[in-house]
Amino acid sequence: MNNKILIVEDEKKLSNIMGVYLKKEGYLVDFAYDGDEGEKKIQEEEYDLIILDIMMPKKDGWSLLRKAKSKENSPSVILTTARGEEEDRIFGFELGADDYMVKPLSMRELVLRVNLRIKSNIASSSNLSRITLDNLLVEVESRTVYQNNEIISLTPKEFDLLLFLINNPNQVFKRDHLLDKVWGYDFMGDTRTVDTHVKKLREKLIFCDEKLKTVWGVGYKLDL
Repeated sequence: MNNKILIVEDEKKLSNIMGVYLKKEGYLVDFAYDGDEGEKKIQEEEYDLIILDIMMPKKDGWSLLRKAKSKENSPSVILTTARGEEEDRIFGFELGADDYMVKPLSMRELVLRVNLRIKSNIASSSNLSRITLDNLLVEVESRTVYQNNEIISLTPKEFDLLLFLINNPNQVFKRDHLLDKVWGYDFMGDTRTVDTHVKKLREKLIFCDEKLKTVWGVGYKLDL
């Protein structure tokens, strides 16, 4: 395993402990101890996952989260904070965070969450021309979807939405973000279009009925 992780945390003792546990799992670990250093590393290096403290000196975690998620091949981001208010969690997910942990941290839980995120990233590689998930088979090049070995007819946008969510598992997307990514920035419809297509995917595919979750007040995510 050579996946690379960046820990952005100003508490050096905590940062070092996280590093010890993650290195034992075989990860390559890099460190940043303030917002400026974290931003520089995010800009200059490629990481598979970032563990990001929200309350940082010089630049806060929200700014770094935006920076990380603006990259073309954006890494997964697990936010850590001493604050666990619902507003903070929702705000983090709206900015693109993949997970959220409240301090004090359990190292065993942190390692488990990191492992799950890395496995999801590998499974969702967009370079795959053939994707198998449970009873679902997606042939990307021919744009064909099979359920239990039977072809399921999807409209072009239903297929595009399904593929986008498969390639970005466990991430919460607002409806307008999905409109931008799947329909295009110049699409003149409204967010109810997303709701309609999600409903159709759930009706047609058992996989989506079970895995395509509504995050109330935010949007949707494909829960793997």
